[in-house]
This record gives sequence, structure tokens and C-alpha cells, in this order.
Amino acid sequence: MTAPQPAKRPSKALLIGLVVSGVIALIVLGLMLRKGGPVGFGLSALLGIAPLPVLLAAVLSLDRLEPEPKLHLAFAFAWGGGVAIVLGVGLTLAGQALFLRAGYGTQLVNDVGTVFLAPVIEEALKGSALLLLLRRKQEIDGLTDGIVYASMAGLGFAAVENIGYYLIAFGQDGTGAAVRLFVLRGLIDPLGHPIYTSMIGLGVAYALTRRTPARFAAIPLGYLAAVFLHGLWNGAASTQSLAWLGTAYLVIMVALVLLIVVTVAERRQLISKMGVYLPGYASTGLVAEDDLRMLSTLKGRKEARKWARGAGLGRAMSDYQQAATELTMLHLRAERQGMEPHRFTDERDALLNSMAQARRW
Repeated sequence: MTAPQPAKRPSKALLIGLVVSGVIALIVLGLMLRKGGPVGFGLSALLGIAPLPVLLAAVLSLDRLEPEPKLHLAFAFAWGGGVAIVLGVGLTLAGQALFLRAGYGTQLVNDVGTVFLAPVIEEALKGSALLLLLRRKQEIDGLTDGIVYASMAGLGFAAVENIGYYLIAFGQDGTGAAVRLFVLRGLIDPLGHPIYTSMIGLGVAYALTRRTPARFAAIPLGYLAAVFLHGLWNGAASTQSLAWLGTAYLVIMVALVLLIVVTVAERRQLISKMGVYLPGYASTGLVAEDDLRMLSTLKGRKEARKWARGAGLGRAMSDYQQAATELTMLHLRAERQGMEPHRFTDERDALLNSMAQARRW
């Protein structure tokens, strides 16, 4: 085996994108504070942030087998809450202004902005976080990764947008109005934006992880699905009809079930592939039968980490499990997309070395 490869340096482009997006988000929040005052902004921020820990935990739980780099996840979240929301609002308002200049009525322009312009523009901007990650495409190993990154962008966008909506409601009718809106946006439909943009995430991930001739058609198809779901919900909400809201909510829940089915199926496939690929490394002494049984279930992996922490070896066990999972995904990536032999060998040997270092303990 070759010597361990040095850790990859963080992408400068992603670091710059993270900083720029974060600064923009802070500026937006500062303007909200200035406009709404400490009381209104404090309440709105509290309502906007309250669901985030649960939602973030739910999204990240989808990718427990092979967690994505924290920098990439932070970039997607910040992009959604910074660049995407500022450009989204600005371009939507600009589009509405053009319709007003063309002589259309105010109500029609508002409806067009809500049902058509906002979904088309916002989904393109949130989904662009996935396209910016294409330069780091080795991090997107499966459909679940696309869903996770898209959901992070959606959560960032929704958090800042919700604070703005709660602030407007507070300014118009006080605390009661803000809380009522929170029930709709924060409790009934908290996963709206992540679900919409996950359609784009599915399309991008499929295009990257498959070798079918028409794989890149999945990206525009995913975008159209995201726009449809977003526009359906906005249209139903603007009618204030319970029947339309119920229908839209049902369709969105069907999309959520689809996303869950995809992640569960992909996780099961990955675990099953461990039993196919890892026994081939038994001769190295790095994978024994007990290791395969431990790696093949989430429960077994969790119990192994718990035991290792008690023995002071928690980090080593986590590193071993992570390297074994990435080794399996390397084989899957080579099987699905093809890979130059020397590149496969280099990445394989680096992962085997990581497993060897962890097993020394």
C-alpha cells in the first residue's frame, strides 16, 4: 500500500462563497433589525430559528453512513440564506416592476410574482448551490448527497425568508399575527423549501453518478419539478382555500415520501454492497467477519462506536467505519461512472491506509 495521502485543502472558491454569502445574510438580518426594532426582530428571529435544530438534524440524519464535509454543508446553507434570497427577492421585484410598466393590474402582478416568478427565480438560485459544487463532484457519491446539499440550501433560504415574513406580520398585526404565520410556515410546512430544491438535488446527483446517455436531462427535469411544487404551494396559499392548501400539501408530502424512499433504498444498497466488495480485502487483515457484521447495520455501527468510546478509541472506530464506507462507495462510483485505473488504485490505497491506521489501536 502507498503512504497516506495528505488531507485535501479546503476549496478557496467554497471558502469565498461561504464568507460572501454569510456576510450578505448578516447584512439582510441587520436591515431587518433596523426596520423592525429589537422586539419585532427578536420575536421574528426566535420563530425563524426555533425549528432549525430539528430540521437540520433530520436532514443530516439522511447521510449518517458517509457524512458530507462540514464546509460544503455550511456553504450550501449560507448560499441559500445569503446570495439566493437577496437575488431572489431582487429579481422577483424587478420582474413584477416590468409587468406593472406593461400596464397589468397590481393584483395580477402580485399573483404572477407569487405563483410564477418567485418559484422560477428562487429555485434556480437555490439549485445553483449544487451546480457550484460540481467542481467538487467527488463529494456527491449518490442521490442522497444531492438531497442533503439541496436541503441545506433550502433550509438557509427558508430561515431568512421566514424571519422577514414574521417581521412583516408583526408590523401589521402584532405578535398574534406572527405566531399564526409561524404555525403555517414553521410547523405545518417547515420542509417546503428543502423539498422543492431537493428535486434539483436529485437531478444533479443522478447526472453525476450515472452513465446513461440522457443523464444530464435529469437536471432540468429536477428543476421543473422544484418549480412546480413551489408554485403549487404558493398558488394554494394565495387562494386561502383549505381545499387547495390540502391538495398542495398532499402533493408535497408525496414528494417527501419519495425522497425518503430514495435515501432508504440507497442506504440499503450501500450496506449490501459492503458485503460484496469488502470481503475481497480479507487478505489484507483489515476486514474480518466481525467487521462486516458490524458495518452492515446502523445499529451495529452505533454499538461499535459506543464500545470504542468507552475504551477511549471512539475516534479510531469512527475513522475505520468512515474509511470502509468510502471504500465501498469508491467501488460503486467506479462501477457506475467508470474510473481510470491509477486513480482508483490511489484512492483505494489511501482508504486502506486509513483503515490500517485506525485498526492499529
